Amino acid sequence: MSKATVKYVKSLQDKKQRQKYSQFIVEGEKSITELLKSDFKIVKLFALESFLSQLKFNKKEFELVPVTDDELKQMSSHQAPQKALAIVEIPVYDNIQSCSPVVLGLDEIQDPGNLGTIIRIADWYGISHVFCSKGSTDVYNPKCINSTMGSFLRVKVVYGDLKSYAENLSKPMMVAVLNGQNIHQAKLPKSGMLIIGNEGHGVNPGIIESAKIKLSIPRFGGAESLNAAVSTAILLDNLIR
Repeated sequence: MSKATVKYVKSLQDKKQRQKYSQFIVEGEKSITELLKSDFKIVKLFALESFLSQLKFNKKEFELVPVTDDELKQMSSHQAPQKALAIVEIPVYDNIQSCSPVVLGLDEIQDPGNLGTIIRIADWYGISHVFCSKGSTDVYNPKCINSTMGSFLRVKVVYGDLKSYAENLSKPMMVAVLNGQNIHQAKLPKSGMLIIGNEGHGVNPGIIESAKIKLSIPRFGGAESLNAAVSTAILLDNLIR
């Protein structure tokens, strides 16, 4: 495999390069096995022979490159690379209307691992779309894609003006705050848009002002805060049940 190929694959770990070429990286046996069954367009698949021999797919749909362990290590973003790596086209979503009763919005989420875990949680609860503010981290960051454990294939993530979208949605806007209504006691709507804020600063004040419902998770111990993904899971579980 050429040095130029390795350089190009590694360049896709950078957001500017992903945007320039409209491509991103997917790694790992589980994610790629699911990817092969999805509608995502694979450009090139690099894989060990041991992995390829277990799969059944139309190899003419994309370029297939058998590689060695050492070659995968040169391209991988993992310290311990798995058996396959794919270059995939970034999808374009024209219809961003969600049919899920509960819609999820993320305001300035910065950690790729948090975003990936939140996407996985959304997938668990049957949420089809996640709407992110423009300042949120890139869903196609390799760390984020890895953290979704394949859920990026089922949950559409779109970016834009979160406040405007929430205000124009025909659902009540709910925000997660520290001093809101107790999620265990509040009268919750059957549908709505839940907005989770930045890991350090929470939800933008302008969005909080527009929200119809402000929710908090009651604290029984001494921890100062909860991880954004953990908070998302607790709030969604209460809302959906």
